[in-house]
Amino acid sequence: MDSVDSGRLVTARGLAGSADQGRRRQVTLLDEAAWRLVVDRAGGSAPPVARRANLLLRGIHFDRGSRGRVLCVGACRLLIRGETRPCERMDEAVPGLQAAMRDEPWSGGAFAEVLNDGEIHVGDSVRWDDVATEDPHAEQQRSRETNGQDS
Repeated sequence: MDSVDSGRLVTARGLAGSADQGRRRQVTLLDEAAWRLVVDRAGGSAPPVARRANLLLRGIHFDRGSRGRVLCVGACRLLIRGETRPCERMDEAVPGLQAAMRDEPWSGGAFAEVLNDGEIHVGDSVRWDDVATEDPHAEQQRSRETNGQDS
């Protein structure tokens, strides 16, 4: 994995240039504090890049309630689809890390779908969009129904 200062997110695809594009797991996200916690619990030392997530975040905690929420990174919106589970490669970084991550749900981060195109940069604001729903198109559908446009 190579660290970069900026990237381009592409709607329904993922991070431009990434090998894994177009499925539900378009972007992977890691909470730096959660990473440090599980690495410490495993009794080792490994940089967050060992997790191989697309985005390293500070100040955002993932848990079971994250699924279905929208996270804003700069001007981009990401629909959190699920938890990124630890694989055996975590034990290559730190022996026992995979088990430590399994014991701490969501410590491996989350995966998301990209809802809109845009450039993101190190230092961009990151926040939850609390008005979002599981289905980003639900608000538009309700509006059509309310206005009698959908029968």
